[in-house]
Amino acid sequence: MKVAIIGKPVKEEVVPFVRQLFEILLRQGIQVTVSESFAECLTPHLSIPPEADFYNRETNLQDVSHMLSLGGDGTLLDAVTYVGPLQIPIMGINMGRLGFLASVPYAQLESAVDGLLKGHYTIEERSLIHLDSDQEVFDGINFGLNEFSILKRDTSSMIAVHTYIDGEYLNSYWADGLIVATPTGSTGYSLSCGGPVMMPQTNNFVISPVCPHNLNVRPLVVSDRSVISFEIEGRSTRYLVSLDSRSRPVDASIQLAVRREDFNARLVKLNQVNFLTTLRTKMHWGLDQRNG
Repeated sequence: MKVAIIGKPVKEEVVPFVRQLFEILLRQGIQVTVSESFAECLTPHLSIPPEADFYNRETNLQDVSHMLSLGGDGTLLDAVTYVGPLQIPIMGINMGRLGFLASVPYAQLESAVDGLLKGHYTIEERSLIHLDSDQEVFDGINFGLNEFSILKRDTSSMIAVHTYIDGEYLNSYWADGLIVATPTGSTGYSLSCGGPVMMPQTNNFVISPVCPHNLNVRPLVVSDRSVISFEIEGRSTRYLVSLDSRSRPVDASIQLAVRREDFNARLVKLNQVNFLTTLRTKMHWGLDQRNG
């Protein structure tokens, strides 16, 4: 069994838990490979065990059985881009803040790894969104777990995003931007723009305008079997497009369309953790002090 580890810069208080993770895995005879970027972050704090090896984006992870994401939700989104079509199961250990996707507290790291090794978990299949464009934008990593966004750049003026579903005209959104979110992404940026929360296994996208000028424009749920395409118009000729936390400037002449990716992200969920529990605890869903 081989486990890949990915992470971001760690706080001093979590360093002992990272050290403990290496000890647990190696004691169990598990091979460990660490992302080169995370290894650089760890070096000032602890020594990487000599038994571990390292990987980068060019490394073939075919022999990896699981990936452990140490950080917040952003780290897990990054982990998905490393895994891609290999669909390696990812367990998120929360060393960040919200931890909606990375739902395992780092203080429970030992029991979480024990559950992983004993198979006491389930796999949640999460749909991804794929970007098709006539120009390369994201260096071949054209998918995301949360959302695709089109946003204005370097100007206070709104933009118009002319939007089509399966070639049929939907609407022209005069706004600061437009988001197309997956069910997983429905609890992220889209939610802050008034979009609905969708259950993870819902086969839909939600289209949410960012600060729309027309108050009668509302988020719209559409089938993820649809192809959603866009034309951008505005005073500027440069805009931002993003897949999750990766943003790139583009020219208005670019042709853009999104659809459901052909493969899924596979998230490891321990038996005592589920989406509804996370919704209540992390987002204070339905919290009312009158009922306290």
